[in-house]
Amino acid sequence: MVAYNPVFRGKWTMKKFNATVINDIWPEVLFFTAVAVMVTFVSIKTPHSLAVSPQLLTVLGTVLGLVISFRTSTAYERYQDGRKMWTNITSASRNLAQMIWIHVPNDRLPRDGKPRQTNLESIIEKKTMINLIQAFSVAIKHFLRGEDGVYYQDLYPLISVLPRYSSCSKDHIDMLPLWQASEDGEHPYDHALHSVRSAPEASKDEGSASGTNSPAPTTTSSWFGSKRMSRLPRAKTFDPEKALADIQVHRPLKPARNPPSSSLFDYIPFLLVFKWMWKKATGVKASVLNGSNRNALGHKIQSSTSDSNVPLEITIYLSNYSAFLMRNGLLQPAVAAGILNNVSALQDTMNNLDRIANTPLPFAYQAHLRMSLWIYLFLLPFQVFESFKYLTIPATAFASFLLLGFLEIGQEIENPFNYDANDLDLDGFCLAIQRELQEITAHPAPDPSSYLFTHWNQPFAPADRRTAAELVKGTSEYQFAKSDEEGLAQLKHTLIRSWRDTDDITRENKK
Repeated sequence: MVAYNPVFRGKWTMKKFNATVINDIWPEVLFFTAVAVMVTFVSIKTPHSLAVSPQLLTVLGTVLGLVISFRTSTAYERYQDGRKMWTNITSASRNLAQMIWIHVPNDRLPRDGKPRQTNLESIIEKKTMINLIQAFSVAIKHFLRGEDGVYYQDLYPLISVLPRYSSCSKDHIDMLPLWQASEDGEHPYDHALHSVRSAPEASKDEGSASGTNSPAPTTTSSWFGSKRMSRLPRAKTFDPEKALADIQVHRPLKPARNPPSSSLFDYIPFLLVFKWMWKKATGVKASVLNGSNRNALGHKIQSSTSDSNVPLEITIYLSNYSAFLMRNGLLQPAVAAGILNNVSALQDTMNNLDRIANTPLPFAYQAHLRMSLWIYLFLLPFQVFESFKYLTIPATAFASFLLLGFLEIGQEIENPFNYDANDLDLDGFCLAIQRELQEITAHPAPDPSSYLFTHWNQPFAPADRRTAAELVKGTSEYQFAKSDEEGLAQLKHTLIRSWRDTDDITRENKK
């Protein structure tokens, strides 16, 4: 692999600049550089020298360096753990979808007086459950970013099929937790109107399924005025939500991505003091959900996880489906155990991601480390002036940039689930899972004999390059041997020659 320098790779854009910590630490670096300027010019231009003994400089610098290194290493370990957990979600989703799609039979015998389920109904059943597997990763993404509810463009079309009530009364009291926790009061759910699906909506869906091209909903995209699902593409040429179902909904759906917008305060953080004073006077609390990206000290606000546990609700339905399959004898014991193990893996991964997102380093540790570093950098020019003279100014600036940068990097990556440029690409992970699940359901699951014994297969190459179709015609020495034992011995001899030829061909420097 050829290594490259990320600093000089590609063009330097504002997005790439935001991925660094320069705009986070430059006010502090400027302050400590100003202290160095003051110490240098006072000591040189006046008879008063501000230099002090540098005896503690080496000891304190070594201790602070080790502590900051530990802080950064701990944060990077959390970053890596988050990536591993998303790898586990991808693997478990893929395995679970394969087991449901391939091992759950389409042919069902009539049971308990119910009519026989058709192949189409069985495929619809399995495809719907695989959509729930896809919905799990999307729900985890919104859960980690502190985005409540299910009314998102990339989530609601996948889970809109789930029941809303625990009984037939269709009352608000009987609404299930998944949906009740998603109501915000601004768009109340009309239980009488939406308790059953209206015939016009069903006919519209039937028309679209039969090939009629119905226009996409284009009614007003206002958050408060729309009654149809309004799509707000994330980019002019990229709208992955178009690959999802077009479902009727009683309220406008939030976009799949809702990152905080950049402002002047992201590049001049000390101006946030005035914004903080204004919010204190008006009683507005700063949070990521209301658009604030930084606190009064200029540091990025970390979002907390969501209150509504949508991923847990989805795993409950997946577990219920596995119980239904086992209760009706539709699964082999080994496959049933595999499905349960993968559902448990999704739940365990959800718990681990919640632990990473909601367990920051203790406040006392972070506060003490930052205050100790500030004191060290403040006293640094007093200790090095005697040796550096005018070089005290760039030396202090460089030391501030170095130490504050590593400290800020640790704080930046300890929660890698938000919208920062250095965070994990959760949207990319979810789209990758979506593509893989669609690929699994596109697999026709043919009979192996339909592709094994064809002219495209040379199973014994390189020793025997005859095709499988030629071998099974009955003209090979394996079938016309005097006995089965002799034919098997010749076949084993061919396999040994294949191994020897392969070993000889694939070794470049073999003597």
